Amino acid sequence: MINHGNEIKIFSGNSNKPLAEKIAAKLNTTLGDMEITHFSDGEIYVRFNEAIRGMDVFLIQSTSYPVNVNLMELFIMIDAAKRASAGRITAVIPYFGYARQDRKARSREPITAKLVANLLTSAGADRVLTMDLHCAQIQGFFDIPLDNLVGGPTLYNYFKPKVDDNFVVVSPDIGSVSRARKVATRMDAQLAIIDKRRPKANEMEVMNIIGDVKGKNCLMVDDMIDTAGTIVQGAKALKEAGAKAIYACCSHGVLSGPAIERLATSPIDELAILDTIDIPQEKILPFFKIISTAQIFASAIENVYLDKSMSKIYD
Repeated sequence: MINHGNEIKIFSGNSNKPLAEKIAAKLNTTLGDMEITHFSDGEIYVRFNEAIRGMDVFLIQSTSYPVNVNLMELFIMIDAAKRASAGRITAVIPYFGYARQDRKARSREPITAKLVANLLTSAGADRVLTMDLHCAQIQGFFDIPLDNLVGGPTLYNYFKPKVDDNFVVVSPDIGSVSRARKVATRMDAQLAIIDKRRPKANEMEVMNIIGDVKGKNCLMVDDMIDTAGTIVQGAKALKEAGAKAIYACCSHGVLSGPAIERLATSPIDELAILDTIDIPQEKILPFFKIISTAQIFASAIENVYLDKSMSKIYD
């Protein structure tokens, strides 16, 4: 627990206040007093209602929907903190938006993840705390320290009691193989891979399953679920291949567009999602399990503040 008087301050934007409040509670403190309002034309106004001069300031804001509004809130929060003479400013971004735009896949495309990294630095952030970046190389886009926390241990600890000789960890696509293999190794389980072809963005066609899933309890592992096309088509393929129970988990429940409709009619028995994004209550289906990351972020914030190693969090 942090007991260093008023040398540390934690504030939250509007994107995920429930998580921010849980993080503050884990640190035996409360969220700082900050005003965020919007003018009638959409411009954002931020003001700290308490002194932060010389303090270690942590600004918690996921860049989830509405992505651009939440990003601007964060940039303005950082600028306000800098102009209020904060000693150090850490942007705590549980879900880092634009992470999928990390390279030029075709000519004349932007690398927006790099742009966001530049804007965070230009706004005045001294370091960034985030979780499960879509692509690990995004860490190299930053010229300031970035800590990419890992949500996997929290997820597989939840599913660990279900593991037996008939349990298989499944990668829903080739891109998630490394992540799924780590989980399978940690859980001492078998590994299967769904090989698919994507005709265009947000559409998927399952080709075949590499590995034995017949009569098995399967856990699909991914970093995010957006429109849920990949995870639902994967679940259907597993069911057709004779899978017994089908579980799924992800770090970031983006759940945009037709995601909820697709998931509601899918053969998935249980879906575990970390709370890096605040999912509206009306989107939470009965088989959803929302798992808190508050302790991980609280420990990370404490370690940043006390200049301790991040690796100790997972010991």
